[in-house]
Amino acid sequence: MSGIAFAILISLAAALPTAAAAEPNEFIASYAKEHNFSGSILIQKAGSITYEKSFGLANIQLNVPNARDTKYKVASITKAFTAALILQLREQRRIDLQKPIRTYLPDYKGEAGDKVTIHQLLNHTSGIENFDKVKSAEEAMTRGIPAYQLPHTSDQLLSEFCSGPLTGDPGKAFSYNNADYIILGKIIERVAGEKFDDVLKKQILQPLKLENTGMLYHHEIVPGLANSYFMRDDLKKLGNDLPVYPENWFAAGAMYSNPRDVMTFANALFGAKLINRESLELMLTPGLDDYGYGVWSYETKIGDRKYKAVKRPGQIMGAQTQLYRLIEPDVTIVILSNAGTADLDQFVADIGRRVVSAN
Repeated sequence: MSGIAFAILISLAAALPTAAAAEPNEFIASYAKEHNFSGSILIQKAGSITYEKSFGLANIQLNVPNARDTKYKVASITKAFTAALILQLREQRRIDLQKPIRTYLPDYKGEAGDKVTIHQLLNHTSGIENFDKVKSAEEAMTRGIPAYQLPHTSDQLLSEFCSGPLTGDPGKAFSYNNADYIILGKIIERVAGEKFDDVLKKQILQPLKLENTGMLYHHEIVPGLANSYFMRDDLKKLGNDLPVYPENWFAAGAMYSNPRDVMTFANALFGAKLINRESLELMLTPGLDDYGYGVWSYETKIGDRKYKAVKRPGQIMGAQTQLYRLIEPDVTIVILSNAGTADLDQFVADIGRRVVSAN
């Protein structure tokens, strides 16, 4: 969650067919063991799955291992889905990215209504006050997290937490803010005339047959969903995630999925099957902080060459995720984790370098 960064190996696939690919395998196994990694990793290269393994436990209390079909909270990978839905509406000429919020939410109460555009919400340059004010695990455990630990409808989220004063001039500075994507979720609902969940299903989940993906609700039990655990620095061990209403992350971070479904989404997205090439180019055009629409988009150097990389990380307490794409060599890495024991930013970058170098 924005501003609150908390931070048995089960083989699910046959060994890689070439010796050149062994080094990434060995690195992943070593890193996972050293950092007590718990989760699943899926790697695709040139359209073929080259690695698929799960590590650790989906439920520590009952000693249930993570496995190929385990579902995980994907946190802010949700934002990539939300951005794609907005761009679909743009292609249908139902949304203009340069129009302000109040064009689509005429009853929006905040001063940003006539000043902040859809484009600025998408690339986190809105200047809207960030409602994630708790900045550490210690503070969360002593003061709680009101925005997420009390029940709120999406309308209440919009009015109570996403309509605050501007803290800066729109378009001038990057500031990662869940409020931006909650507003986008409400705009999707208003323009489409349906709940966000239903638009998501009709436009992405059903067409792509993502049967292991959906929205989380406190009152709903998702079969096969991994429990998540965050690292308690005060106790030097894993503890249960704090009690929250997951639906309060709404279009900013309330989804669950499994690695195969996330990979299918990535293939459709980057293959211009969900949105057209023009929209994809808009999504991947880096703005401030190299942030496009719902994803970071930047150049990374591997050996003597530069590669175009797209990254969508996510983190809500023990739920840590990575969707990482190297465009030109066509490498996609999905990491979904249910325990905050590893630095997944570093992990996914190191895997990517090794996969490219294994040619």
